[in-house]
Amino acid sequence: MTVKAYLQVTMNIPEKNRAAAIKVYTDYREPFLKTIPGAESKQLLVRDEDVQVLHGFDSVEHAQAYLKSDMFTKHVFPGLKPNWVNDPEVRIFTVAG
Repeated sequence: MTVKAYLQVTMNIPEKNRAAAIKVYTDYREPFLKTIPGAESKQLLVRDEDVQVLHGFDSVEHAQAYLKSDMFTKHVFPGLKPNWVNDPEVRIFTVAG
């Protein structure tokens, strides 16, 4: 399949909390790719000022559905929440063309 939409989650995570946040990413990357409908890719992007997780999906609808999934609401979100300074910025993009 081809990535048609991206879900971008940007978090302000202090350096001291990054190892814990990276563990959440690592623990759920494979289950995300294997069990979430429409999931195509998942990358962790780290900058000095923030951390982003970029999820690739086959449709905007699947990206939106992931935000309501048990994996996200019961595992990923609660696992990351203690690590960030403020609420994350969540955006969904459509791939042009």
